[in-house]
Amino acid sequence: MASLQVRKYFATASRTLLNVDFVTTRLMSACSSEILTKYLRYQEYGEPVKVLSINTEKLAKPNDNQVTVKWILSPVNPADINTIQGKYASKPPLPAIPGNEGVGEILQVGAGVKNLQLGDKVVPNSGHIGTWRTHAVYDAQELLKIPKELGNLEASMLNVNPCTAYRMLKDFECLKPGDSVLQNGGNSAVGQNVIQLCKVWGFKCVSVVRDRPTISKLKDELINLGATEVLTEEEIRTTSIFKNELPRPKLALNCIGGKSALELLRHLNKNGTMVTYGGMSREPVTVPTSALIFKNITVKGFWATAWTNSNTDSKERREMYDELAQLLISKNLKPPAAKIVPFNKYQEAVMNTLSIVGKTGLKYILDMTKE
Repeated sequence: MASLQVRKYFATASRTLLNVDFVTTRLMSACSSEILTKYLRYQEYGEPVKVLSINTEKLAKPNDNQVTVKWILSPVNPADINTIQGKYASKPPLPAIPGNEGVGEILQVGAGVKNLQLGDKVVPNSGHIGTWRTHAVYDAQELLKIPKELGNLEASMLNVNPCTAYRMLKDFECLKPGDSVLQNGGNSAVGQNVIQLCKVWGFKCVSVVRDRPTISKLKDELINLGATEVLTEEEIRTTSIFKNELPRPKLALNCIGGKSALELLRHLNKNGTMVTYGGMSREPVTVPTSALIFKNITVKGFWATAWTNSNTDSKERREMYDELAQLLISKNLKPPAAKIVPFNKYQEAVMNTLSIVGKTGLKYILDMTKE
């Protein structure tokens, strides 16, 4: 009986060792397998369709403080195009891989990395890390872990537009439920996030858009999204909505410039603030002297990159990402309409992202898993 028990013990132990060896071998082979990465690169500034090219190379293994990421979806933003053109305020050293936004999965983890694990879903934690590629190795602090429940499409667009809308509504005026916010570019990606966040926080949002043949349809879409009122640029010039229906706005958000920005200033309440975060018309922002003297208007600018650089590890930034992620998971915040194109069809995305008409409201996203 004792001999039988000993034989059973060694048999069980042998099977356990075999299982351990199998798992260990499998993990080692997974970590040591060669990864080829495909990426877009530009070696000089210029029009994206001319200077971008697809390249392939073997990926180096991560060191102790690095991780390997498989990028899944990578949006194409106007700022990405401006950067490639050499027209943006921040320029990475050349040659460069474009892309500041995206969602990825951790494939390999260095021995010294504590904040990330295999299979974690991540987004960029800093700028110019080059997300227009299939795989990459990064220092662990360059990536931010997000909830796995957050969908890939929503996660891929988390870094830029929702954060811009969030900060502008939080940082410039102490808004309370019932207060009014006025914005132009209401159907832009940032504008749609502003509308939805205003609805969540109880603010009245009046959005100005360009006129078009389908204006009734667009107005209905933005009202359904949560806008209190949607006006064309012609209607905002003659509206009496802030005399009879809504309180004058404390905050105005401008991404157009020129005459459109001037109309926002005209409707602002005394001591109100206009924040400029874009200049789609390429016309300067002109501030009437009377607005400064008699209404004490404050005019400021906002650049999400600068805010992130100053608040990378701040409590406010972490809380912002947590709140935005939960709003996206609960569907109280929805991403703008998007067209996902395969990685190798990138030219369609870059050519259509900076449409001079600016009326489509469609976001282009590269599918890095489809080459």
